[in-house]
Amino acid sequence: MWLAVEGVLDPRWTDEIHEEWIRNALEDDAKKNTPPRLDRARLERTRDLMNRHAERSLVTGYERHIAALALPDPNDRHVLAAAIQSGAEAIVTFNDRHFPDAVLAPFNVRAVKPDAFLCDRFDADPETFLRAVRALLDSLRNPPMSLDQLSEGWERAGLPLLARRVR
Repeated sequence: MWLAVEGVLDPRWTDEIHEEWIRNALEDDAKKNTPPRLDRARLERTRDLMNRHAERSLVTGYERHIAALALPDPNDRHVLAAAIQSGAEAIVTFNDRHFPDAVLAPFNVRAVKPDAFLCDRFDADPETFLRAVRALLDSLRNPPMSLDQLSEGWERAGLPLLARRVR
């Protein structure tokens, strides 16, 4: 979100995408052998803050495109439909095999892995990117986090190239 606030990227999402990440976060949290750290109300508050602070990001009217789309996983059609509706250039996903180039190309959309996408944004404007990282670090108070800790978290999350660039 700090990258969006600083203008490093211009994200797009839908209520359906929000519901997906909330459900997945709750499921992932429940799979851990620890007491749950997340609850739906807290995640819905995060969703509401995301919508408020990146107000152009919420895509509506995308549903009309869904029926005409064919993807390896039909449950992903809403993502491509939102990209089409919003004129997005890329779908940022770890699961790029669900978004084949042959299907996306007619819509001038491409699937990009998060690490590559964020590295491109970093390379385009490192100063602004690092300002967003600093704002993120400054906002983390409970507990606070160092740049090394943040970078280590990015590496665990599948963003090793970004972690190296930012370090």
